[in-house]
Amino acid sequence: MDLGSHDPAPDRTVLSLTMGFLASAAIGAVVRLDIADHIAQQPRTAADLAELTGVDATGLQRTLRFLAGSGTFYEDGSGRFHLTAAAERLRTGAPQSLRDAVVFLTEPMFWQAAGNFGASLRRGSSTLDEIFGVPLWEHLAAHPDAAAIFDAGMVSYSAPQDAAIADTFDVSGYRRIVDVGGGRGGLLSLLLSRNPQATGLLYDRAPVLGTHLLDIPELAGRWTVEAGDFFESVPADGDLYVLKHILHDWNDDECIRILRRCREVMLPGSRLLVAESIAPPPNTPHYVWSLDLMMLAALTGRERTREEFEQLFEAAELALVRVQTTASYSSMAIMEVVPCERTVASEETGR
Repeated sequence: MDLGSHDPAPDRTVLSLTMGFLASAAIGAVVRLDIADHIAQQPRTAADLAELTGVDATGLQRTLRFLAGSGTFYEDGSGRFHLTAAAERLRTGAPQSLRDAVVFLTEPMFWQAAGNFGASLRRGSSTLDEIFGVPLWEHLAAHPDAAAIFDAGMVSYSAPQDAAIADTFDVSGYRRIVDVGGGRGGLLSLLLSRNPQATGLLYDRAPVLGTHLLDIPELAGRWTVEAGDFFESVPADGDLYVLKHILHDWNDDECIRILRRCREVMLPGSRLLVAESIAPPPNTPHYVWSLDLMMLAALTGRERTREEFEQLFEAAELALVRVQTTASYSSMAIMEVVPCERTVASEETGR
């Protein structure tokens, strides 16, 4: 073998993937130290930041240089670190901040899920229920502190997607929007702001609804909240139902149950908006593949292709009539779905 002709690129690919856990650990630690908030005040050296945060200066410098290598921070010639566009997303309360999402995604439960990935692979689903003794949702219900981190993380993670959906989908003409499993109501709030004539109902678990985001002057008198279980029932009297990033949490049988509950209450002329990332063709680099492994490790769900979504809809007596893509980081797609007995031509162009 001629070692002089050895191509190092495959080596870097394999070893970078293998050590990827260090990137998660580094960004999670830096966010918890509020490093981006400190640098936002002025560029700072690692020694300055270490003094502010009470950590070792050399260790922090090494961590920030690692993150600067991926473009998350920038180190100038005098050793001061600056924010990049990516680091701006790590600031507390900044527009489109992902800080709480980073905290949530680097919580111990996800390290446990990742550490048990081999067992999830053999089983075909998450082992968190074995680790916690109950399914994830029951664990969160019994641990308010963990649930608060989860909910704040989901708001942060969802905000860019919510904005992209509201910018893409024309909500005018709908009178009552029901957001099924809508969390704290970030998307519903945006949809209602786009259509001042509409009212909205936020439907989710009671603990989540206690911290909803709808109580703002602009939406006064136009919203209600209702606690419930979307496996058992969905509120009636909506002409637009919304399922955003719900189906990817669940296996096929569970998804069909949720879709059937929606189908049962849909009125003539009503629509179901399903917002999910649609898996691209094989061998295509895409964020959705990481999300798919997260579902395997932490929940019972998965990411799906368009054809797989259509199979779910058909099993629930629903039909896909239109697909729109959004400008979100996850390439979130908006799928418009109607009851099957309404035979309508596909409204999507270019299919």
